Amino acid sequence: MLRNRTSQEHAVEWLRAAIVARELRPGERVVQEEVAERIGVSVVPVREALRVLEQEGQLTYRPRRGYFVTALKLADLAEIYALRALLEARAVRHALPLLDAEALERMELAARDCVNAAAAGDVAAELEANRRFHFAIMDVPGQPHALRLIRALWDSTEAYRALYYNAAEERDAAVAAHDRIMDAVRAGEPEPLIAELDAHRERALSVLRGILPAE
Repeated sequence: MLRNRTSQEHAVEWLRAAIVARELRPGERVVQEEVAERIGVSVVPVREALRVLEQEGQLTYRPRRGYFVTALKLADLAEIYALRALLEARAVRHALPLLDAEALERMELAARDCVNAAAAGDVAAELEANRRFHFAIMDVPGQPHALRLIRALWDSTEAYRALYYNAAEERDAAVAAHDRIMDAVRAGEPEPLIAELDAHRERALSVLRGILPAE
């Protein structure tokens, strides 16, 4: 069992690195037999690795055709992040005075889960915990429409975040950013909190500028 698990992890890391290095380009079909031969493992761990990257949004599965590298564009991400900045600033200003001890506990738990996932190199788990962390800051009564729009924007960029989290140093940077965001939440001042959220978002965008095509 350990050997299979190790082979799967090796396949996942190789695929992530190949996507970042653009050895596997957006829109390209990923042939599991070719990957298995290239990295020296059987097809089974490669198949499982493809499913992991599909869950992260980095690969797209098309019935009867197989797995393809998800096509991502920097211009799309920049527009979506600009919209998020506007909506999340509004949501945070509304939510911050309403956050109670239970909300803070949810944030702290999500932040710990991010730490553990980053240490394990588990991108899918860190993505899930990261989402819980950010929405715990905003998910209060009185803004259902804003939250619906923000969730839709997050859903449309999950694959971008997965690509950002491929790098261990960026997973660690996200953990440090969460610590600063938690400090701002505890201080109860909206403007410093919004500034930390903007900086967190801008770092991801800056990293992805070096990876994604502008058009």
